[in-house]
Amino acid sequence: MSERHALPGDLGRRIAWRRRSLGLSREQLAGRAGIDPGYLGYLEEQPASPSAETVHRLAAGLDTSAAELLGGEVDLPPGRGRAGTRPVLEELDIKECLRLISPGGVGRVGFGSPVGPVIVPVNYVFHEGAVVFRTAFGGPLDEDLRTHVKGAEIKIAFEVDHVDEVNREGWSVLILGGAHHVPPEEEAAVAASGVEPWAGGDRNLYVRIVPVEITGRRIRQEPGAHAVP
Repeated sequence: MSERHALPGDLGRRIAWRRRSLGLSREQLAGRAGIDPGYLGYLEEQPASPSAETVHRLAAGLDTSAAELLGGEVDLPPGRGRAGTRPVLEELDIKECLRLISPGGVGRVGFGSPVGPVIVPVNYVFHEGAVVFRTAFGGPLDEDLRTHVKGAEIKIAFEVDHVDEVNREGWSVLILGGAHHVPPEEEAAVAASGVEPWAGGDRNLYVRIVPVEITGRRIRQEPGAHAVP
């Protein structure tokens, strides 16, 4: 079977991202892979088609697979590897939970709809003590989250997580709070948050979730433990 070829520049971006996530310099990765640091710099910065042997060497140096570097695992869910040898599950305090979610990114909104439970991914920011995201007027995150009773809000769940594939570690944070549809007179304040939905389109309805409960958990490996291939 022939190997999958990356689009121009994709391979270099994946190499650079993986290297940085492992805390490696170019010189360190080049040493691991047995290639010249200058050539590694070229691969990261320019569209290139290295040999299959070079790709396999880089994959070994990055503790990953050639298929992943070439994009063959892009559409696969994270966390498919085996657990580490000595995993520890620990509870996170509120301060640590807020630290983890404060940079913003992608989270999941969980709520009840007329047809049953629904979970929807959204781009969010954490702005002035609340989760803020944008959605479309008339969509499920609009109609299904309204009580039509003034001052009453539907309590929903919001979850953010991160998976460290290399070390078999990760964390998750769960927020419970009311869904507040931001009225026009408050839009200027939340617009300053800069939240932008990747989905694009007319998503001009801002929704705020003010946390009433925040919990989190982390899976880590005890010192000296290692991931099982």
